[in-house]
Amino acid sequence: MPGMPRKTAFAVAVSASLALLATACTGQSDAGASDDASKETTLTFWHAWSAPSEVKAVKDLVAGFEKAHPNIHVDVVGNMTDDKMNQALRTGGAKAPDVISSFTTNSVGKFCSSGALVDLNPFFEKSGIDPRQTFPKAMNEYTRFDGNRCAVPLLGDAYGLYYNKTAFKKAGITSPPKTWSEFEKAAEKLTIPQGDTYKQLGFMPNYHGWETTTEHYLGQFSPTYFDKNGKSNVAKDPAFAQAFTVQKKLVDALGGYRRLETYRSKLGDEWGPKHPFHTGQVAMQLDGEWRLGMALATKPKFDIGVAPLPVPDDRADQYGKGYITGTIAGIAATSKKQNAAWELVKYISTDTDAVVNFSNAIHNVPSTLAALKSPKLKYDPRFKTFLEIAANPDSTTAPASVNGGVYLTTIQQFGYDYESGKATDLNKGLRETARQIDTDIAQAK
Repeated sequence: MPGMPRKTAFAVAVSASLALLATACTGQSDAGASDDASKETTLTFWHAWSAPSEVKAVKDLVAGFEKAHPNIHVDVVGNMTDDKMNQALRTGGAKAPDVISSFTTNSVGKFCSSGALVDLNPFFEKSGIDPRQTFPKAMNEYTRFDGNRCAVPLLGDAYGLYYNKTAFKKAGITSPPKTWSEFEKAAEKLTIPQGDTYKQLGFMPNYHGWETTTEHYLGQFSPTYFDKNGKSNVAKDPAFAQAFTVQKKLVDALGGYRRLETYRSKLGDEWGPKHPFHTGQVAMQLDGEWRLGMALATKPKFDIGVAPLPVPDDRADQYGKGYITGTIAGIAATSKKQNAAWELVKYISTDTDAVVNFSNAIHNVPSTLAALKSPKLKYDPRFKTFLEIAANPDSTTAPASVNGGVYLTTIQQFGYDYESGKATDLNKGLRETARQIDTDIAQAK
């Protein structure tokens, strides 16, 4: 998303939101669903977008709904943090939202398990809509928890590989790497040392490196985060050890953790015009679909290429997949207008033209299979890569958990320790990480 990055929004909101949701007492998921959606009514819709162009896009989206449903009026409130949303979902009241939209996909497990948002399965069934046939696989997965579908996807983010085509040509690389071994070779070829720093770095592999988080790396290795009993699988699924191993190998091959961190600390930030990919200081970048527009806006002195992120060599047949996340929407359990609220949620999340128009306006990936194929989509030809990643059934996401994304933070912390050399025993570290995840989840229940 173009505004605050999801990982930043999550880090800011997670502690407060989990504390609030842990004490939520919002009643049964079908409470208040007896209203007549054909009657005159007014809904309150809270969303997190704040940039002027995004706020306008949301208003246009709602205006389309009101035109199709002239009896239902919508009061739109933007720039709402998860903290504020969770407080309102917990307490209810006349001014509380009937429908919310959050950037924090990681909170779905808590939203569902606490009852803060209603289970939408009955609404989908009543409307004759099959979510599995409507939404891309990964998006369908991250909007439910333990059989409870308390959210819908509302546009999404797909992660791929940006590369400096001019630098590729100079290095004699004719096409973007498809497997991890090809990626390692390309990253080394593109790296031009300069004293104890770099004139150009092929790729910043460190976990602090502008979207190179553990969960984004892991997406290419298709890990199973939890077993059938809900226990952490981090120490048992070899995908985790493989992902940590290849990342650490690349860190060492490109100069080592300290040298890379020293270089990184002197580069531009992720959301400013001096992002190191924009300036040519880093030749390849793992990033979301929004990076294309941001990079082009800085008028870079090189041609930008876009491709799927490489996959492990033993998964070469899955090239084309990527990590998927996105915005979610749901209906407040405290709302007394849930049938009318469903009409709004259904429109903004499943109406093909509505989803396409919203995508065109804020340049995020459409969140229905039909919208991904719509001829009405307007985009730079390179953006098509992200549409294909979103539609790819092999693309992955991080599963919902009862305590939100705490388990991802735990894995990320181990990643910091392992890449820096603070932790040297990978298997021991993964076992300790798994135990911590299980302990945190048990305490959250």
